[in-house]
Amino acid sequence: MSTHCHDHCHAPTGGAVPPGYRRALWVALAVNAAMAVIEIGSGLAAGSVSLLADAVDFFGDAANYGLSLAVLTMAMHWRSRVAWLKGWTMAAFGVFVIGRAGWSLATGQTPEPVTMGVVGLLALAANVGVALMLYAFRDGDANMRSVWLCTRNDALGNLAVLAAALGVFGTGRSWPDLVVAVVMATLALTAARSVLRQARAELAAPRRRHKTLHGDTAAKGRRAARRSPWRLVQTTKDRAP
Repeated sequence: MSTHCHDHCHAPTGGAVPPGYRRALWVALAVNAAMAVIEIGSGLAAGSVSLLADAVDFFGDAANYGLSLAVLTMAMHWRSRVAWLKGWTMAAFGVFVIGRAGWSLATGQTPEPVTMGVVGLLALAANVGVALMLYAFRDGDANMRSVWLCTRNDALGNLAVLAAALGVFGTGRSWPDLVVAVVMATLALTAARSVLRQARAELAAPRRRHKTLHGDTAAKGRRAARRSPWRLVQTTKDRAP
């Protein structure tokens, strides 16, 4: 599973918000919040760590969409800072899932596969619909890229949950559920790395431009200082009427 939707990301000129992006975020926020509630109840009832992990992911994405809506009208550097925060949130989610999988392994609880499958299909339909809405914005700035990566990873995670449900149904054991949890954690960690790398580059760009401008000004000053006093006098006489 690739963690990169596109190898080259280009920010919109001037940090402009593409048409339709705000409405897509509102729809995505509502869908993710609703699915989080559904998966928490279903995960607890079925004893499935992958459904609970997916519910946490849905909640995290709903919060991310809310943050993205809040910064749409902000300057580019603020949008990059929010993307930086979201990248660390994605990384924290990955660590949480690994810990949850370890707890499930220690307790030896076997999840209920039918509930996993039904809820997994519903979650997949929700995420595919959101991913189709956000597909056009996948090559935006780091903030837009993180939104796309989260949604894309969710759809892949839903497929993994469905595979886990089949595995649990066929084997009667919990290990397929645990494998899916580890896969979802890996997706979160690798996507977080991609978002953090681009956000860091966007935050560093203004400092590089300022340093370059300052360096050019200082170089001109040093060249002027190296000119001899006689040369300066001659230049003044030449310009005199």
